[in-house]
Formats: sequence, C-alpha cells, structure tokens
Amino acid sequence: MPTLNTILKEIKNVPVDRLEDLYSIVHSLRANTKKSNNTAKKILSFAGAFGSMPEKDYKDFQKQTKQTRNNLFDRDINL
Repeated sequence: MPTLNTILKEIKNVPVDRLEDLYSIVHSLRANTKKSNNTAKKILSFAGAFGSMPEKDYKDFQKQTKQTRNNLFDRDINL
C-alpha cells in the first residue's frame, strides 16, 4: 500500500496543465468519503428506534417483517 509521501512525490511530477484534472479526481474521492459518512450517520440515527416498543409488539413486528420478506423474495419466478 502506498504511503502518503509516495503519493505526494507522484503528485509533484504531475504536469502543470493536468493539475485541474488531478484536483477534480482528489475532490471526487473526498466527496465520496463524505457521502458515505453521511449515509452511515443516517443509518445509525435509527439505532435504538425500537427501544420503547413493548417486547410483544416488537416480536410481532419481527414476525410480520420475516413473512413479508419471505413472500417478496422466496417466490418462484419463471423467466
């Protein structure tokens, strides 16, 4: 795996007329990281969402969810 210093040495060798392309590539990599962090934060915001639900209701919810998934994804499809 290349180190940061190795990458920086390579960047120093990029021709001046290609710096804009390089910047766009680096920026897109950073943007994808931020996007995935935002997605993770959104997903984690649901953590504990069922904590206040009574145990019986939660078990019913799990049962219904499993049945729904089975009905949707465990069916025979003729292509």
